[in-house]
This record gives sequence, structure tokens and C-alpha cells, in this order.
Amino acid sequence: MRSSFKPPLLQTAIIIVLLAFAFLGTRAIWDPDEGRYTNVALNMLESGDWLHPMRNEYVGHWTKPPLTYWAIAASVATFGYNPWAARIPNALAYLFCAWMVWFIARRVIPGDENKAAIIYATMFLPFGAAQMLTTDFLLTACLSGAMAAWLESRHAGAPRSRRWVMLMWLGFGLGFLTKGPPALLPLLAVVTCSILAPSRHADSPFHWSGLLVFAATALPWYLVVIGDTPGLLEYFLHREVVERVASNEFGRHGEWYGWFQVYAPTLIVGSLPWTWMLWRWLRGLPAAMRGWRQRDSRQQDADGLLLALWVLLPLLVFCVSQSRLPLYLLPLFTPLALIVARQVRVEGRLFPRPLLLGAWLVILLGLRPLAAHWPTHKDAGAWADALRTRVQQPIKQVVFVEDMARYGIHLHLGAQVHKVSIDPLAADAFGPEYDTDLDTELARADGEHSVYICKETLWPRLRAAMEARDRQVIVHGQPFEGRVIFSVRQR
Repeated sequence: MRSSFKPPLLQTAIIIVLLAFAFLGTRAIWDPDEGRYTNVALNMLESGDWLHPMRNEYVGHWTKPPLTYWAIAASVATFGYNPWAARIPNALAYLFCAWMVWFIARRVIPGDENKAAIIYATMFLPFGAAQMLTTDFLLTACLSGAMAAWLESRHAGAPRSRRWVMLMWLGFGLGFLTKGPPALLPLLAVVTCSILAPSRHADSPFHWSGLLVFAATALPWYLVVIGDTPGLLEYFLHREVVERVASNEFGRHGEWYGWFQVYAPTLIVGSLPWTWMLWRWLRGLPAAMRGWRQRDSRQQDADGLLLALWVLLPLLVFCVSQSRLPLYLLPLFTPLALIVARQVRVEGRLFPRPLLLGAWLVILLGLRPLAAHWPTHKDAGAWADALRTRVQQPIKQVVFVEDMARYGIHLHLGAQVHKVSIDPLAADAFGPEYDTDLDTELARADGEHSVYICKETLWPRLRAAMEARDRQVIVHGQPFEGRVIFSVRQR
């Protein structure tokens, strides 16, 4: 059932480009995550303020640094308001990661770099995440580049080694500008491997020139926004670092067993169809670790040690942290793909023949149009179509009342999206659940071009609240997804 098929470089590139860009724009933006990232990016583009991430013109959105927003905004500015344009940065990050796997494989498994790149590109999680608008793939690209540069620095003599170290810190700096402190987790592997299996010719990974590159790349944005936004530093450190690591405040599987509940399926399903090879590597890991007790063994198998540390040390941190989501593990699939390719070589196994590989590619690509037609209330494109067919006048603003805001409407309809509470709100400068309250929204809103949406169960109370404020409500058509769509006029 196996052949000695060795994919040539051109065929490898065609396969990976096809997986990156096929059906890129067929699925609409899905809320909440994709809608939130595109909405903030579009607010940057439309306002011209590229420093301050904003949920709308009044409320900031500080949960992530800006690099992902910058990439989406630049792509939309170039290619237009459509899901295809919004997803191009992710597709390019996917291509870059596959290239980095190929690049690293030239050192750790020379001759099998094409196989390693295909293994990465066909793993289920990287393939699926390539069209999911989050910070995770851009972060993965930054960290893959950083680690590729560090590994190259171990093989290059001075002064080339120092230049690779500087490139490593550039990657970490860009990662820090994408997702903050999690970008530094691979440094655990860098430090540990440098101690256990030092390279005689490599520059120190902490040379001052590299640290200077990191500071120049990662810190200016933080310094500017912290300087002009009182309280932001405390919010970053307490809310976005301490609470995410040490509490289940965000409701992300913080139970003692949550790490297994989230990460075991992610690793098993996400590494398909290569899971069995990872299992074989895992079974042999205890024996390899016993061998690594000896200095000579560590030096002889420094690549194997590095790949293991690159996976296991960040994974340990993810398991200990109380905030756990599947895509947190996406950066680990770069070393996992290399481990699979290395395991194939070590065991002398043959690569799947073209027919089997082609069948898996058909399955993967078939999932994308299937997802595009999957019925879900989170589909912002369907919401935009429903609004177009029900509301005759131009829509400049869509207001969700005590409901999940479909921020993806901003891309599909070109309208601002707000989320409001009926009752007055306590002040919250960072990360409020609602943008504002109903009275404030009514005072700000352009009644002629604003549309309101609420759940049918909330409709009687909201209608009474509008009438008590001397407002007339005009319902537009039948409810959509269990929500009433209406406009408001002053009596």
C-alpha cells in the first residue's frame, strides 16, 4: 500500500499553494472571533488610526496587540471588502509555515524537506486554521521563522550566526506584537537546548544585538499606547496575563481536567492523517530521554532533543495555564510535522503513494465548500443578506441589543456594529461586555440609517422600553434566526 514516492519541489509547492488558497473566500465571516478581528481591522482602516484597536468609534479593543489587525486592514485596503481579502494574511502565514518546515528540514532531515512540508500542510489543524481569522496563524508564522533562524544560527559560524540570532529576535518581536507574552514560549526550548546541547560555533541566543532588535520591533507600540491610555498597563498585566494564566475568568476550560479535554483531541485529530506516526514517536520518547542523560548522546541527537523540547515545554505551560483553547497549540505543529518526517526516516517507512495523498487532499478541500454552506447563526454574510432584503434604506449602523454582536456584518455590509444593554452600565474602560447602554445609543444614533436587532424573547421588554422613551418602532419583515429586526423613529 506504500510506494517510494518522493514529491518533487514543484509538486510540493503546487500542493501547498492549492491548500492555502482554494475556496479562500467561499465561507462568509463567522462570529464572534472572525467578526471581531475583521471589525477592529476595518475600524483602523476607516479611521486612519492604526495605533489604537477600536471595537467602534467609542470603545477600544485591547485584548490583542495590533499586528493581526494591521495585516487584515492592509489586505482589505488592497483587495476590497470581502472574506477572500480578509483571509489572505492567514493563507500567506500558512504558506510561510510550510516553507519554514521545509527550511528546517534541510538541517534536521536533509533530503526529506519536501515530505516534511507536505506533512505540515496536510495536517488537519494547520489546514483548517489557515482560513480561520484569529491571531494564531500569524503568531505561528512568526515563531516558526524565529526558531528556524535560531536553528540555522547553531550551524552557521561567526559572524553569520549573529545575523541569524538577530533574525530570531525579529521573529519573536513580531510574535510579541501579534499576541504578547505567549510569543516567548519557544525560548524555553532555546534556553534548555543551549544548556543541554550547546553549539560550539553559535553565538549566544541572548546577544545584545538580538535583544535590541526585539526591543525595536516589539516595544514601540506598547510604549505609545500605554503612555496615552491611562490604566492600560495594569489591564495588560492583570487581565490579559495573570487572569488568563491563573484563573478561569474567561471560561476557557479551566477545570483541573481541562488540559486533557481540550489538548488531547486537538493533538489526535489535528495531526491527522499522521497521528499514528506521532504516537510511535511518543512511545519511543522515554527511551530517547534516557539516552539524553549522556552529554555525548545529547550532542549526537541535538536535533531530536530540540524538537522534543520545542513541543513539550510550551505544551506543559499550556496545560498548567487555566485558559485553554485548541488553537493555542497551533505553533507546536511546526515541530510536530518535523517529528513525523524524522520518524518516517528513522523507521525507514515509505511515503504514502500519490493516490492516497490525492484522496486526502480531496477530502480536505471538500470540507471548505461544505463549511461555506453550513447553516449557523454566526454567519455574518447571511445576516447581511437578511438585512438587505428586509430594510429598504441604506444601513450605516447595526445595533444588537443584549445579544452576541455579529461584527462580521461590518465587512459584508459596510456598516458599523454596536452591542448595547437596555439598562445603564457600570464604567469599564477596557473590555466591557457592551459598547454602551440604550439611552446613550439612542442619543448618538442616526435614526434614519440605524437598524436594531434583538431576540424575540427580549422583544416585548425592548419595545416597551422604546415606547417609554417616546420612540416609535418599525419592524422589518419576519424574524431572522429568532431575532426581530427593527428601526426606531422619534415620535
